[in-house]
Amino acid sequence: MSNDFKLNASMMCANYGHLAREVEELTAAGIDSFHIDIMDGRYVPNYAMSLNDMAYIAGYTHKPLDVHLMVEHPSTHIELFLKNLRKGDTVYIHPEAEYHPSTTLQKIINAGMVPGIAINPGTSVETIIEMIKIVDKVLVMSVNPGNAGQMYLPYVGTKIDRLLELREEMHFELTWDGACSIERIMEYAPKGMDAFVLGTTILFGKKRGYADIIRDVKAMNKDALDKDVDDKGYLRTHPVRY
Repeated sequence: MSNDFKLNASMMCANYGHLAREVEELTAAGIDSFHIDIMDGRYVPNYAMSLNDMAYIAGYTHKPLDVHLMVEHPSTHIELFLKNLRKGDTVYIHPEAEYHPSTTLQKIINAGMVPGIAINPGTSVETIIEMIKIVDKVLVMSVNPGNAGQMYLPYVGTKIDRLLELREEMHFELTWDGACSIERIMEYAPKGMDAFVLGTTILFGKKRGYADIIRDVKAMNKDALDKDVDDKGYLRTHPVRY
């Protein structure tokens, strides 16, 4: 099995009482990037991280940021985010949230950022295939966006298989977001998934250190995690699944 995949920390799940320490410990532990979920309470029924949170985290690490904009009409405020990011950071938008998503993606490209789209569980691949042709990254949601701790939606697996086929033709990076357990990683990393966003299922709120968890997940070492993992791949030390 290949272990050539990246792990992204879902920072909406971090301890905000010690955010700088969280970022520093995750960086030292070998996390590949920081996933920043921005929610406006309109496109999704929740509020999450802010522009200031994003800028704060960027100031504490040299690792890249993956910024996931779960907001209505991101083109309206996209410049606010772009000017607080670094060259090479990734910005994902939801095509459904924008009248002309290609225009917004072009703004991201012009700013020197990596353009990406996020695909909801209920969005078919066929409806966004034109967007896939112009982006470098695709974030596929295995849960409905807006909240941590949701259940994995099994029908998304067929969509992921289809996206993995298209990736060979269109050359984009594919990232799994939501309900990411060690079982999911062990199933989809060998298929060629490029990255996984880790939240409370595996990474945050555990009794083990970040370095130990990241090492064992990257090695897909289920035996090392067995003392914490139930038969569905979720760590027993935390009740929610994300």
